[in-house]
Amino acid sequence: MALDQPTPIAPYDAPEKDLYEIGEMPPLGYVPKQMYSWAIRRERHGEPDKAMQIEVVDTPSIDSNEVLVLVMAAGVNYNGIWACLGVPISPFDGHGAPYHIAGSDAAGIVWKVGDKVKRWKVGDEVVIHCNQDDGDDEHCNGGDPMFSPSQRIWGYETPDGSFAQFTRVQAQQLMPRPRHLTWEESACYTLTLATAYRMLFGHEPHELKPGMNVLVWGASGGLGSFAIQLINTAGANAIGVISDEDKRDFVMSLGAKGVINRKEFKCWGQLPKVNTPEYKEWFNEARRFGKAIWDFTGKGNNVDIVFEHPGEATFPVSTFVCKKGGMVVICAGTSGFNCTFDVRYLWMHQKRLQGSHFAHLKQASEANRLMLERRLDPCMSEVFPWAEIPQAHVKMLRNEHKPGNMAVLVQAPVTGLRTFEDALEAGRR
Repeated sequence: MALDQPTPIAPYDAPEKDLYEIGEMPPLGYVPKQMYSWAIRRERHGEPDKAMQIEVVDTPSIDSNEVLVLVMAAGVNYNGIWACLGVPISPFDGHGAPYHIAGSDAAGIVWKVGDKVKRWKVGDEVVIHCNQDDGDDEHCNGGDPMFSPSQRIWGYETPDGSFAQFTRVQAQQLMPRPRHLTWEESACYTLTLATAYRMLFGHEPHELKPGMNVLVWGASGGLGSFAIQLINTAGANAIGVISDEDKRDFVMSLGAKGVINRKEFKCWGQLPKVNTPEYKEWFNEARRFGKAIWDFTGKGNNVDIVFEHPGEATFPVSTFVCKKGGMVVICAGTSGFNCTFDVRYLWMHQKRLQGSHFAHLKQASEANRLMLERRLDPCMSEVFPWAEIPQAHVKMLRNEHKPGNMAVLVQAPVTGLRTFEDALEAGRR
């Protein structure tokens, strides 16, 4: 299908200053000396409303293959919570910078390019995927860049994420922004969409195929909402798991074949010691959960793939209900990191446990093209103003956020804007 075509930014008047207020636009391509940011310091590690504070910091300089992007809006992800808490690790133990600016999703405008950047120019509207690497090893040149020793996540393992007026990224992180979406809709989806895409299509020979059955944990969240849509788009069957009955209709509206409320079962947490009365109780409940899946797949038909990210609370059940020769693919541990399972069902049924971590550029671009072609909905749930970025993370930490993906405004002054000219006009008003 024909894609929305970019149009150049029309000339406009703006003064040259060393620092601009949030929502105030510099002249196109003019880089101020300083910028506003929501910064984390090591001594402030804790909940987001304490860890994040507004600071004026130097605007990042860029290298020859890097790009400076004016951030119009950003997305909220769980790694921002980890960065605030310093758990499972402190980001300062990795990058060693004095402060950390979180944020691994953004939509914005290319503001400055390094002298070796050829694919992008000042004024281009982009979304940013969060994988970085040095590009100089065999994995980055003919292999899978996600296996590179230099692989890192921008905004979590680097100090210069999207919760600031400007962000520094590698040129290979940029992708075209869907022009039919608002700035905030464009900013909310890339991390979760690309992560879900690699989980489902990136681990041969267990790539998603038409007719497969897939169990999706957290089906109403950012990851789950894209998993459901991708599975449906591929002609496979998604069985979504929720923990709140109010989310059932939302998950079904995304194309799920069925929905299960896990609150109706009692088999969560670490696996009890095998062959104890507690294990027997767990086993009976896990079987009952498996039979609930059969209501949608047919009696005896276990799922081909389990889309895992809660970790500790659900992992024993995931490895149990996966079919013989199937795959449990996991990208996070939002309920805890101590995953347990009954290994007998792993080796006897020859199941695969597969770790999955974000995506490389080709996978992210393939996923983004589905958004450009309007085949997917970004499932944006809530938008927060700049001043409430910490509160957005608190809501996610406490699982009080609405179904879908959350976004925050940075330089976009209000919601509902689709062009830079719209943002300029709204800022002047």
